[in-house]
Amino acid sequence: MGVDDPCPCGRETSQGAGPRRPLSLAACCGRYLQHWLESPAPDAEALMRSRYSAFVLQQADYLRATWHVSTRPDILDFEPDARWLGLEVRRHQVTGPGSAEVEFVARFRLGGKATRLHEKSRFVREDGRWFYVDGDST
Repeated sequence: MGVDDPCPCGRETSQGAGPRRPLSLAACCGRYLQHWLESPAPDAEALMRSRYSAFVLQQADYLRATWHVSTRPDILDFEPDARWLGLEVRRHQVTGPGSAEVEFVARFRLGGKATRLHEKSRFVREDGRWFYVDGDST
């Protein structure tokens, strides 16, 4: 996937009355994936979207770096045959000065079977950076 391709997270432009177009990877999640130390995600929704993109692109280092140390797994494996189909962010809610929740649905296909992951994720902000803590699947 190139930096000019549409971002996997599906975020679109919101330019006035004109047609909405997908943002490129470079203009959306790519800046966080490639420059995590210099350019952290500004809020929990942006972090969640960039983590979805990291799953699509199988960027384990980014996923581990943005996973809170209290819940971070030792090993992160990818399903090599998973095909990610899309992301829908349903809600982003700030729950405190350094916490937020994001509800989303991620769709993927594995072994010919379509699957939906519907999760309410919790995030915390520490030292100016957002981290994924955990989530409840519904």
